[in-house]
Amino acid sequence: MATTLLKVSCPDRVGLLSRLSGWVARHGGNLLEVHQFTDIAAGWFFTRMEIETETLSLDLPAIQAAFQPLASELEADWTIRPAESGMKVVIMVSKLGHCLADLLWRWRSGELAFDIPCVISNHEEFREMVEREGIEFRHIPVAATDKQEAFAQTSALLRSIRPDLVVLARYMQIIPPEICAELHGKIMNIHHSFLPSFVGANPYQRAYDRGVKLIGATCHYATAELDAGPIIDQEVMRVDHFHTPADLVRIGRDCERLALARSVRWHIADRVLIHGNKSIVFRD
Repeated sequence: MATTLLKVSCPDRVGLLSRLSGWVARHGGNLLEVHQFTDIAAGWFFTRMEIETETLSLDLPAIQAAFQPLASELEADWTIRPAESGMKVVIMVSKLGHCLADLLWRWRSGELAFDIPCVISNHEEFREMVEREGIEFRHIPVAATDKQEAFAQTSALLRSIRPDLVVLARYMQIIPPEICAELHGKIMNIHHSFLPSFVGANPYQRAYDRGVKLIGATCHYATAELDAGPIIDQEVMRVDHFHTPADLVRIGRDCERLALARSVRWHIADRVLIHGNKSIVFRD
């Protein structure tokens, strides 16, 4: 069944859900799934509605135009799009390929339905893996002495692709603030610790030195502040005194794969809404 997704974020007021569902009904839409949440402290309302497309009385451009007056009145951030329209997802990776391999498997098996225009890497390690899948591999080396040039190339490439999402699948370079700003809410990073603990490099070693009893991974949107963007998902596993730093890395990589895959799935299904430095996730 073809469905249309309506996602809305706006200042809270009485009767919002009724007004939005009423608008859908007036345009013939049959609601299949509705999620809503009100952040009382922030005074902000969030909703995601899944509508049976064939029941709508207008086509997509017309339904988008018809929603604009209500959206303006509500001062809303919003999107309306067909659920079946595959998002363009660019994956970026460095020398650790476990997250890349997991995403490629889920993509190939049809578990994650999106298009991959290319994989970008600052190293050549995974060219064969990527090209074997029929996906373009773009090698953009990042020299320590001239990172600006590398990220200028990366930015130009992303502008030409216009991706719906960029996934940093253990891409071990800091994305410049201007790229984070240009693609706000569209760059997703998997960090190998349970943030806000152990921000930055070598978190597993620092977790081992601290004697943690839980090891974890955090998927978040990238912002200008390192490892501090809105958190989408986190995964943890218990560890014990006998686990070595290498054990923590092994266990942690399973956490990374799971948290990243879930976050990508929710993003491409319009289940994540951002407000300030927090995200609202309507899980499936």
